[in-house]
Amino acid sequence: MAIAAAASAALSSLSLRSSLPSFLLSSNPKPSSLFLLHHPHRPPPPPLLCSKLTPSAADAASDAAVADAGDDDDDDDAAFDPPSPPEGYVPPTPFDELPPETEEEIAAAYEEIYGPAFSGVSVLGNDVFAMDAKLKKAGGLLGRRKREKPNDGFEERVVQVRRVTKVVKGGKKLSFRAIVVVGDKKGHVGVGVGKAKEVVDAIAKSAANARRNIVTVPMTKYSTFPHRADGDYGAAKVMLRPASPGTGVIAGGSVRIVLELAGVDNALGKQLGSKNALNNARATVVATQKMRQFREVALERGIPMEELWK
Repeated sequence: MAIAAAASAALSSLSLRSSLPSFLLSSNPKPSSLFLLHHPHRPPPPPLLCSKLTPSAADAASDAAVADAGDDDDDDDAAFDPPSPPEGYVPPTPFDELPPETEEEIAAAYEEIYGPAFSGVSVLGNDVFAMDAKLKKAGGLLGRRKREKPNDGFEERVVQVRRVTKVVKGGKKLSFRAIVVVGDKKGHVGVGVGKAKEVVDAIAKSAANARRNIVTVPMTKYSTFPHRADGDYGAAKVMLRPASPGTGVIAGGSVRIVLELAGVDNALGKQLGSKNALNNARATVVATQKMRQFREVALERGIPMEELWK
């Protein structure tokens, strides 16, 4: 303890007193502190990285910050000098001074950005029935993709979709078979069939097959058949009869679908054999191909059409 008191008295006379740790300035330092201070293998303490500023230094720093802020205010108060416009520059007309736009100009601008309006009228001559490729949905119901129908004027109607199986070496192979009838209701109709692993692909195949088998149905001005006809395909037999105006299409199954898409408004049809939808549809087409117009018969016989009813 005497040694510590003597050391404190000797250091008090020096100007380094303020830089010594507080535990050395106390009258009763701890032994552990003295051990750390006088231990020969202890490395010297690192230099102080930061120190407290004296009041005079703090005042000088605040004065410098105020001076810098004053300089910024001087820069803000400086007058803005924009560059001169180039030669021949004509300023645009203000928006309020422009002439009012016509309805056609507004519709054209709207259609150029968003496409044809809901009214179905195109100002720019676009096809209002064709959807923009950016607006087409990649997936349909339950994640299935939608099929794009060709815009050729033919209406499609699905007659039947069935799941069929094929026995192979590894087991059974499942697929779907679709029967589709296409027609323009102007005397042209076709029947097609297709198979695929997905329903959408099967319908697309059958529709393409139906378009390759388009036939012309002979009709009179009353939208009916010129005469009676019977057709058969396999075990299916179909009977077709003309009807007076206002009767409508009295038929069932695939026969009715074929006659409606062909554009027949008044007719009688009857399935006499098998109830197979595909065979009945094809038997209907066979029956219509047996019909002939009156002018064709008169031309073959070499007589005028008036002689046919004598």
